[in-house]
Amino acid sequence: MQSRLQGKVAFITGGGTGIGAATAQRLASEGATVVVCGRRQEPLDEVVASITQKGGKAQAVQADVSDEQGFVAALEQTAKEHGALDILVNNAMAFSYGAITDTSTADWHSNFSTSVDGTFWGTRTAMKLMAERGGSIVNLASICGELGTPMMSGYSASKAAVINFSRAAAAEGAPNNIRVNVVVPAVVETPATAGMLSDETALKNTNRLIPMGRVGQSDELASAIAFLASDDASYVTGATLPVDGGRSAVLITAMD
Repeated sequence: MQSRLQGKVAFITGGGTGIGAATAQRLASEGATVVVCGRRQEPLDEVVASITQKGGKAQAVQADVSDEQGFVAALEQTAKEHGALDILVNNAMAFSYGAITDTSTADWHSNFSTSVDGTFWGTRTAMKLMAERGGSIVNLASICGELGTPMMSGYSASKAAVINFSRAAAAEGAPNNIRVNVVVPAVVETPATAGMLSDETALKNTNRLIPMGRVGQSDELASAIAFLASDDASYVTGATLPVDGGRSAVLITAMD
């Protein structure tokens, strides 16, 4: 087991599945005590069991990131129980799908309550808890926050907000050695994308748009998050790191 994060305490939202679960596994394997947060207890317990069976340290906390009081309380309790909060990964997200003309105000707001409000509440709380000893905050955005995406206007707007909010937070956190960075995935194979990627035609078309010729894996995102969370990235803050197989680097790729 590596020890790059030995003695660190990490809190991961949306930690029960996909990128969050993979990140929890990775940070724990590098020595961190990991607290996984999510709305459903069962997948959180499965992640914790997997980590502890391998000799790691993990705890599950059931909380809804879109509930300010509950989320903030979970973060504060983590710091109290474990003596510190060193790493926060704001990974939880929610989205609506549909044309702008068919999007209700409620649907529009639903994109922001978790991705933007939750990221703000988490970052604000973490910055207070990290003020004395510093720390690392890694926020998850999306390629949709950088490129226009039809039928996902609310989600795209929310992820764009996460990116620029993180830059401002990085500037404010720097004097206290609190680093704030963003990881930007494109299409990643997770439970959320399983339906789309199970269609052979959709998968083929998606792969053709990615220079590396395939969708990403959760473990690959976890590797980037682990780097930004660690002291290997001690002079990296305010960065927006695409982990997308080159998708954001091209306007279009040649089609057969």
